[in-house]
Amino acid sequence: MRKNRARRLVVVAFAAALVVPLSGCFTAFIPPKDDQTTSSTPKPQPTTTGTTAEEFYAQDVEWSTDSCPSNFECATVRAPMNWDEPEAGEIELALIRSKAKGDAQGSLLVNPGGPGGSGFDFVKDSLDYAVDADLKDNFDIVGFDPRGVGRSTAVKCYEPAEMDEYLYGLPENTDVGSDAWIDEMATSATDFGKACLDNTGPLLEFITTVQAAKDLDLLREVLGDDTLNYLGYSYGTFLGATYAELFPDKVGRLVLDGAIDPSTSNFEVSKSQAKGFEDALTAFLTNCIDSNSDCAFSGSVDDARETIVDLISSVDESPLKGSDGRMLGASTLITAIILPLYSPDSWEYLNVMLNDVMAGDAANAFSFADQYNGREADGSYMDNSTEAFMAYNCRDYTYDDDPSTMEKQADEIDEIAPVFGPYMGYGDIGCANWPFTDGAERSEIHADGADPILVVGTTGDPATPYQWAENLAEQLDSGQLVTYKGEGHTAYNKGSQCVNDVVDDYLIDGSVPDKDPKCS
Repeated sequence: MRKNRARRLVVVAFAAALVVPLSGCFTAFIPPKDDQTTSSTPKPQPTTTGTTAEEFYAQDVEWSTDSCPSNFECATVRAPMNWDEPEAGEIELALIRSKAKGDAQGSLLVNPGGPGGSGFDFVKDSLDYAVDADLKDNFDIVGFDPRGVGRSTAVKCYEPAEMDEYLYGLPENTDVGSDAWIDEMATSATDFGKACLDNTGPLLEFITTVQAAKDLDLLREVLGDDTLNYLGYSYGTFLGATYAELFPDKVGRLVLDGAIDPSTSNFEVSKSQAKGFEDALTAFLTNCIDSNSDCAFSGSVDDARETIVDLISSVDESPLKGSDGRMLGASTLITAIILPLYSPDSWEYLNVMLNDVMAGDAANAFSFADQYNGREADGSYMDNSTEAFMAYNCRDYTYDDDPSTMEKQADEIDEIAPVFGPYMGYGDIGCANWPFTDGAERSEIHADGADPILVVGTTGDPATPYQWAENLAEQLDSGQLVTYKGEGHTAYNKGSQCVNDVVDDYLIDGSVPDKDPKCS
């Protein structure tokens, strides 16, 4: 669950990566967006009311096409800021809907991951990527921004220039793990958390997956569905599994694709993801050397890996200057490498980018990192995914920033991931300095009494390793594993007809496979 944070700490998001090459270029993983929400757009703030939970559940949803993209309807739903004290204030949740082309079985809510990914934008910009034609025929496809995200009442921390420094700035201390380096990272994290609290207000305390899952049940009710039909990608699997644990009797048909093991600790997440991306890099290098005459590397895969390690070290020591004056350091380059590893469709672009950096050209590396961080060419940010990502993760896990503990854990990560490991340790610093440090202890989710739940795992998934899907399917009392033998992050609607058929048959007809179909 990590993204590039505290300047030298690399973290990786749980999101369904999109690959859409642009004409004359090769970068975009997120499709071009119109009518985007940017960090400078005013967001709804929590308001104080005397509303009870029952009154929230009884509200009517007013769908409108005004200020909504063509062929969609948009709406806003009110939710308590804190479900444990619903009278303490309220927030807004933004929804977008594509009506079923045939007879609707009800709503299918879709979450793209993150945490911090906009389900509103995912459906608005990428409906055909989110679901296939059969699901569009049978369901009203509903995208939503969870609390703290995008068009909903959102987390707000930094202005764009401050975010640039936070994400791309180079540390004064380069001796990773030293007292001075840890102090600098802790100061950066503390300043960021304080800005989030100052600019978000009391809602920041209640940006948790448990609170978001309770919002999900509210959406189910106000949309008129007796049970929840849901397609969650990546982090969205944790949101869906949490919902099933809280509301097992309201589970309809849940598909959890790119599953997260809810019992995995923060450190084990970092370790597993470092190994996952290391394995994806090996697969990329093998493919590049064996089949690409323009491959940036020659010789063995081990030789190529060493070349990449040396390249990262070189920009760490002598950062490359971009056209806008930003300096490409090691952590930004790592982020740029991670992005195209989400999908083998992007490996050719990774090859070109690495070749460019070796030639001293940082343009495409910055383009990749900017896509990952949601940064626009003009320096603005298209959404608040960075802020929301941190807000959720800091409340959903517990953290230990004891230097000796972090050093031991960093050594473990380095040993199994020589390329990515050195930049994925010491991650506890960020959230150990968050304004609210009483994070949640991770535990298994069983959802006792829930109807069958489909858990989809990809054997070569770098961001949510296949073992997590196996673990979640086993933990859930009614879990059914669907394996996709392949590379990349998430499997549904990514090219496997087997996966699509299993998921569609389940969502549309309620058909549950007797055993794992082991799709390819």
